[in-house]
Amino acid sequence: MELLDICDEMGRPVGESIDRDIAHRDGILHRTAHVWIVRRTEAGTEVLLQKRNMDKESFPGMYDTSSAGHIPAGCEPLPSALRELREELGIQAAPEQLAFAGMFRIQYEKEFHGKMFRDNEVTWLYVYREPVDCGKLILQESEVEEVRWFLLDEVYAEIQNSRERFCVPTAGLQVLMRFLENEE
Repeated sequence: MELLDICDEMGRPVGESIDRDIAHRDGILHRTAHVWIVRRTEAGTEVLLQKRNMDKESFPGMYDTSSAGHIPAGCEPLPSALRELREELGIQAAPEQLAFAGMFRIQYEKEFHGKMFRDNEVTWLYVYREPVDCGKLILQESEVEEVRWFLLDEVYAEIQNSRERFCVPTAGLQVLMRFLENEE
């Protein structure tokens, strides 16, 4: 059983926790942390996306945020982001290597594997800019099938018209893009 803090609209725990499966069954508001791995190339800004394992309970086989996961009950966003990065991709990052870019909401209902999945999250978004060699990553097989670099602008343009390949949250991508624009 994975316990999550129930939170308010600002992401503050309200003093109750809930099993992850129940949170997704009933659409109970909880917290997640996302890390976007970003690099600049001659072609433009690229993001490293992970292809979700086909057994994932939501969006199997689709490309998603570099690293993301739930914030366990009693934990904080930054340590959770660092843990997910280590578990999913094998990247041992230090807290100062993650730049906080902002927060956003995720809310949807969709059927996967014949079962309704209700997601209702307040998400903390971090940016990781250290060099990453995809060939040296240690992928968590139960979560990640592969990783691949994509041009940020192309991902954003494609999700405006199609959701066949990418399940990255639009709001998260917008937070990332605003953060990167403000850095320039």
